[in-house]
Amino acid sequence: MTHAVVLGASMAGLLAARVLSESFDRVTVVERDALPAGAADRRGVPQGRHPHVLLPRGREVLEELFPGLTDALVARGAVTGTSGRMRFLLNGHRFLPVPGTTRTLMLSRALLESHLREEVRGPADVRECRDVVGLTGDRTRVTGVQVRHRDTAETEHLDADLVVDATGRGSRTPAWLAARGGTAPREDRVIVDVGYTTGRFRLRAGALGDQQAVLCSAAPGAPRGGAVFPVEGGEHLVVLIGGFDDRPPADPAGYHRFAGTLPFPDVADALAGAEPVGPLRITRFPANTWRRYDLLDDLPTGLLVLGDAVCSFNPVYGQGMTVAALQALALRGLVGVPDPRAHARAVARVVRPVWDLTVGADLQDPRVDGPRTRAGRAIGAYIGRVQAAAAVDPVLAKAFVEVTGLLAPPPSLMRPDRVARVAWASLRSRPRPAPLVRTG
Repeated sequence: MTHAVVLGASMAGLLAARVLSESFDRVTVVERDALPAGAADRRGVPQGRHPHVLLPRGREVLEELFPGLTDALVARGAVTGTSGRMRFLLNGHRFLPVPGTTRTLMLSRALLESHLREEVRGPADVRECRDVVGLTGDRTRVTGVQVRHRDTAETEHLDADLVVDATGRGSRTPAWLAARGGTAPREDRVIVDVGYTTGRFRLRAGALGDQQAVLCSAAPGAPRGGAVFPVEGGEHLVVLIGGFDDRPPADPAGYHRFAGTLPFPDVADALAGAEPVGPLRITRFPANTWRRYDLLDDLPTGLLVLGDAVCSFNPVYGQGMTVAALQALALRGLVGVPDPRAHARAVARVVRPVWDLTVGADLQDPRVDGPRTRAGRAIGAYIGRVQAAAAVDPVLAKAFVEVTGLLAPPPSLMRPDRVARVAWASLRSRPRPAPLVRTG
């Protein structure tokens, strides 16, 4: 009988448990929190009170892993829509409406996790209120985990053929590897020091017109952003975003003043006359971090790492849940107890394009400290031109949104036909010289 133990019952852990239940006789999920019975926030996911959008590609993957998931969540109040009903205000440019029918899901993180827990509890044994004390085995092979019950302080040992660390940014695997005589992974970090403040509101009727959501990013000379997303219950989450010493406040008056300083007025307009539901919530995110397990050659057999325990991205771009889903899909493609090096490389193939896209965007902010290469600057300049062109060309608007929704790879923006459209859009939007006035 084969047994897999998953550490963490957040998104990455639940998805890993679902995938592993297809090939292991038993799957046990170990979680430090007391898990709520329904769709409620919990202490271990402080960012859960902020907007979470399941990108189109993420929804596709979850629908594959949990057939009928979209309809089930809509029945519980989630909002489904298309990119055509989202207002994109990016890098100082108001995109044209994005054509297409690709579906996305907008809901609270609490509702999504609650539904996934219900789905996973059948195939997996979910054990709550337990801290992971450490791994068992030796330097070359992990054979289980030692856990301690948080209420009774009793310890127990769980034998396992496979242990999956999905404990998030606070993962202790690097320290555990080093303590066993192994190598801790290198950490690539790009400090962004993002702060965001979110309120839950009932908007006035017609506040968004015929749109469902608004996404307004920072722009050159205007380093603040924000977004409006619908959730269950007919309510909306409105998040305001700033960085370094310019973070949005948590007092209502300051929050509304901050909203009025975004590059476009759409978020502030949506907030006008809105009824708050609960207090404003603040969270800070220090840095994009990628632990490079894919570069290690001494990973022990029987241990895999995924989700934010490998790589955590600036949450402004909303890609974390979809990347976790793609990593679960990569895990599904590996048979039995995967070779840890093969798994780390598969995870890196998922992470790399998203890391490049996210960090590349962050490095356009002069306050962000990170490696700025000549190629990176050229790509950043080109992406800026694509965004400018998306204000006049619906084909390029759709192409850019597909890339950020992880439906298409970033290099697709550099196809010859799209480069030509960018050049043509630049010519169309270039100011024309004043006509020559003849005299005499």
